[in-house]
Amino acid sequence: MTVAQLGAELPEDVTHVFPLPHAPEAAAVMRRRVRAVLADWSLSADVAEDVVLLASELLTNAIAHAMPPATLRVSQVLVDALRAVRIEVTDAGPAAPADRPDSGLDPDEHGRGIGIVMALSAKHGVRERADGNTWWADVVVG
Repeated sequence: MTVAQLGAELPEDVTHVFPLPHAPEAAAVMRRRVRAVLADWSLSADVAEDVVLLASELLTNAIAHAMPPATLRVSQVLVDALRAVRIEVTDAGPAAPADRPDSGLDPDEHGRGIGIVMALSAKHGVRERADGNTWWADVVVG
C-alpha cells in the first residue's frame, strides 16, 4: 500500500530517508536517527527497541557485506490493516561473490541477523534488482 493510499490513517510525516556512510560507526549514528524518528512518532518503548534492533541488523549487513552506496528508509505503512513501521536498507549489491565463504568470522558473533529479523518482524523480505538490493522488515505498531 502506498502513502497516498494510506491517507488520513497515518500521520503526514511517514517517511524518513538517510544516506548510509559506508563505515563501521555508521550503524550507531543511524540507530540514533531512527530513535529520534520513532520518538516523534510516539511509539511504545518496546516497539521502538524492536525497530532499532531490526534497523541495526539490516544496516550492519549492508556495511559488512554490500557495496556502497546504501540508504536507510524508515516509514509508516499498513500491514494487514494495522499500523506498522517499515525499515528498508538499499545497497548496491553484494561486495563479494555469493559462493565465497565468510572466512574468519566467529559463528557466535555473526550469522544470527536473519533469525532476529524473522523473530521481530511481521513481514520481511528482499527486493533484488540489477543495481542492488533492498532488505526490508515491518514491525506492527497497532
